[in-house]
Amino acid sequence: MTDDVKINRGLKGIYFERSGVSHIDGRAGELLYRGYTIHDLAEHSTFEEVCYLLIHGELPGAAELDAFDAALRAARHLPAAVHEIIRATADGHPMDVLRTAVSALAALEPDSRETGAEAFLRNGIRLTAQVPMIIAAHEAIRNGRDPVAPDPALGHAANWLWMLTGEKPSAEAARLADVDFILHAEHGANASSFAARVTVGTEANLHGAIVTALATLAGPAHGGAAEDVMKMVREIGTPENAAAYVKAKRAAKEPVTGFGHRVYRAEDPRARHMRDGVRKLGEEKGAPEWYEILQAVVTAMQPYARHGLNVNVDFYSGVVYQLHGIPMDLYVPIFAIGRMPGWIVQCLEQQQSNILIRPLTLYNGPQRRAYVPLGDRD
Repeated sequence: MTDDVKINRGLKGIYFERSGVSHIDGRAGELLYRGYTIHDLAEHSTFEEVCYLLIHGELPGAAELDAFDAALRAARHLPAAVHEIIRATADGHPMDVLRTAVSALAALEPDSRETGAEAFLRNGIRLTAQVPMIIAAHEAIRNGRDPVAPDPALGHAANWLWMLTGEKPSAEAARLADVDFILHAEHGANASSFAARVTVGTEANLHGAIVTALATLAGPAHGGAAEDVMKMVREIGTPENAAAYVKAKRAAKEPVTGFGHRVYRAEDPRARHMRDGVRKLGEEKGAPEWYEILQAVVTAMQPYARHGLNVNVDFYSGVVYQLHGIPMDLYVPIFAIGRMPGWIVQCLEQQQSNILIRPLTLYNGPQRRAYVPLGDRD
C-alpha cells in the first residue's frame, strides 16, 4: 500500500551518500572543511590553499601550494572562440552567458571530454581559473570594452578584481574578496552540488556537471540572496528606516532577506567574517552608510533569532560587491567563482564510488482505466 510510504519533499532530512569534505552543524552554527573550522580558514588561509585542501584532503606544504597556485595561474586563458560566443550572447544574463561559455569549452577543449579522476582534476583547475575570466570578459564586452588580460603576478582574488575593473585592488579589498571565496567554497549537498553529483552519476564529464551546477545556482532560491539583500538595503535607504521596514515585513508574514537558512538554526558561521570586512571596505570607499543600514536591520531582527532567523553569509556579501561598484546581476556569478572547488570535489567524490542517482516518486494519478479511441471520445 502506498499509504505507508513516507514522502520527504525536497529530500529534506535524507542522507543519500557519505562525504569527507564538509561538516555542517546547523544547530551549533558550525562549518568545517576537511575537519578545519571555517573561522581558522577565513582568518589565516587563502582561497588557493582552501582549494587544495578541499580537493586533496590535506593542507598543502609550501612546495605543493606553489605548484597548485602556478597551475591555476597558468590556466588563465580562454580560446578565442569563447570571446566570440560571449560577444554573440552579450545581452544575456551573466549566468546564462557563463553557463553557455562553460558548455562551449567542453566542445573547444578536447581534454574536457575525459572522465577519469586525473582528467577531472586537470579540468577542475582549468575551469577554476577560467570561470572568473568569462565573467570579467562578459562585463567588459557588454560595456563596449576589450577584456582585461589576466595579471600573472596577482593571486586568484586580486586578479579577478583586476580583470573586472581594470584597476589593481588594495590589499584589503583583495583579501576581502579572497575571504568571500573561501566562505562560499563548499557547503555540502546544496542544490547545485547535488545537481552536479546527479550529472556525474550518469558518467558524464566534469564540464557537463559544472554546467548543471551553474544552471541550478542561477535559480533565485539558491544563489540569489546577495542580490536580494542589496535590493532591500536600497529600499530601506537609511539606518533609521530599518526598524519600521522589519516590523512591516514581519506583520505581513514576509521574510527579511539575509536571515534564516535551510541548514543553520544559529547564526551562519560564515557571516561574521564578512561583517567586519564590510565595515572596513565601506570606510575605505567612503560609504559607511551601507554597513550602518545592515547593522540596523540586524538589531531590528534580534527578537526573531530564537526562531532560527539569524544572519546568513549572503547578508553581507551583496554590500561588498556594491562597494566595488559591481552590477547586481554579477552577484550570483561571483558566488560561482567561490563555489568551484566545492563542485569539483563533490564531483570527484561521486566518481570514486559512482552510482546512478535515481530516487522514486510516489504515483498519485488515476488508477488503471480503459483506453477510448479518438472517434468515441466526447
